[in-house]
Amino acid sequence: MLLGGLAACPQGPVRGHGVPTRCLSFGLLVFPAVWDWYLQWRESRRGFFTQWETEMLILAAGLSRKETGWLRQTPRLAERLQPIEGLVSAADVRAACQDWDAACDAQHRHVLLRAKEVGRVARVHRDPFEPILTILEAESPVGEYRKITMEILRWRADERLYPISAAESTRAFLMLRLGLHLGLRQKNLRQLLVCPRDRIPTPERQLEAQKCGELRWNVRDHSWEVLIPAAAFKNAGSSYFRKNPFRLALPDLDGLYREIEAYLDRHRAVLLKGAPDPGVFFVKTMKAKSKEAAYDSNSFYAAWRLAIERHGIFNPYTGRGAIEGLLPHGPHNVRDVIATHVLKQTGSYEQASYAIQDTPDTIAEHYGRFLPQDKAALAAQVLNQVWSA
Repeated sequence: MLLGGLAACPQGPVRGHGVPTRCLSFGLLVFPAVWDWYLQWRESRRGFFTQWETEMLILAAGLSRKETGWLRQTPRLAERLQPIEGLVSAADVRAACQDWDAACDAQHRHVLLRAKEVGRVARVHRDPFEPILTILEAESPVGEYRKITMEILRWRADERLYPISAAESTRAFLMLRLGLHLGLRQKNLRQLLVCPRDRIPTPERQLEAQKCGELRWNVRDHSWEVLIPAAAFKNAGSSYFRKNPFRLALPDLDGLYREIEAYLDRHRAVLLKGAPDPGVFFVKTMKAKSKEAAYDSNSFYAAWRLAIERHGIFNPYTGRGAIEGLLPHGPHNVRDVIATHVLKQTGSYEQASYAIQDTPDTIAEHYGRFLPQDKAALAAQVLNQVWSA
């Protein structure tokens, strides 16, 4: 991008510097003026600086570092340097050719200083909450997200006529429903094993060795439950777990048990098409070129995103889709929905942390967009009790 910006026409859409290609060289990276121009060029295009520019300058400093820097170890780059009007003078080129180490020292000091200056004014370019902002701003984020699961069932095909389409809809429904109930990260959800009712559940020690959880039938409580050892989580050493496993009984709400049992009895076999069973709850639709039925990180993200595109995003031309203003997103955003919902209802970072297996500090820093008016509303509920007494 730097070399392309330098070479682009100043009057064109890129608004570059117009440097002739014969004058372009990696040796230009030794001049502080080149980096200053590039920073101004990027700021004029975007309108502000981001962390990207800070990291770029730190990388530039690494190129000129003593003993290990590639620029410093390659003084022959000075042989290709040519003056560039308004950017590099003939005196700059002569100084670099005469003392390459001094030029590298000057560049190193300059870009580190610029990195600190840019870091102080850098802004967040991409809002991670943008795809689900319309849900987070709702009074009940989980209730809003639930509309997508209802839309999936509403448009599910007839199982007798279109068994594969019906099986894929059931799988998408269960992905979103289990995501909303469990608040798991993508890895833990896609690696979730399944134990049918007529089998003995996998021992916890074996699950810990495999670093994955299991959906099993609890005979004593007559309920489907999820058991995941602490070792399977990204934040296994967190104070949330204290070396104890994650165990949660799924509530039989909105026909969840009926859908789970239909998926295990019929739909899952339709998706596998006789392929070897990987043992995980969610399996891909096997095709002629499919190698394995288990999802990986990319394919699970794609399956979730496809469900959102088909059933979540409102299409004004077809009238289908549950939520207007929703954008495509992956499974990780459901954790933001859950955390924000609990925060809106309780105002407690601690309770929100319980919902997504994390700590209150992490919730306060990363998750849950808790808007100021929601805080005021929660406080008003307590104060208004005085007047209603």
